Amino acid sequence: MTIIVKVASYVLHDKNEGVMTMKLGELKPAEGATTKAWRRGRGHGSGNGKTAGRGHKGQRSRSGSGGKVGFEGGQMPLYRRLPKRGFTCRNTKEIVAINVQLLNVFNDGDTVDIAALKQKGLVSNPRDGVKILGNGNVNKKLTVKVNYFSQAAAEKIQSAGGKAEVV
Repeated sequence: MTIIVKVASYVLHDKNEGVMTMKLGELKPAEGATTKAWRRGRGHGSGNGKTAGRGHKGQRSRSGSGGKVGFEGGQMPLYRRLPKRGFTCRNTKEIVAINVQLLNVFNDGDTVDIAALKQKGLVSNPRDGVKILGNGNVNKKLTVKVNYFSQAAAEKIQSAGGKAEVV
């Protein structure tokens, strides 16, 4: 059976009956593909009354039997079996680094700060500060005001006639 899709309807080609047209609004799932949801605990006539599929007695038959997250029936849980390594220092800073060559997108005489870097798309989230690194060359006279500079980056900005100011 080959299905050719048109804009408003499906056209089905059947070897025996020729061409059949079906509207999209008349499409239904195949017989037996969908079943009605069980309404649990609605009396004996429903076939799912009394214990409502939970069986008799036991922990799972009681209400509130979800249990603790990660509980494995008394077995040592996975989060305690795995080794713990190292530690994360709370006081570390996440510094965003960009190279000095990227500053060439600015015009001569511009003042480059974190807001200007965000506007040009060079930095999306400055986190705890921005550091300019010395990879590449800067060809324009810029006043750069950021949190940190590498020594090479500061020298390249100053040799181009600009200023490297730590905020």
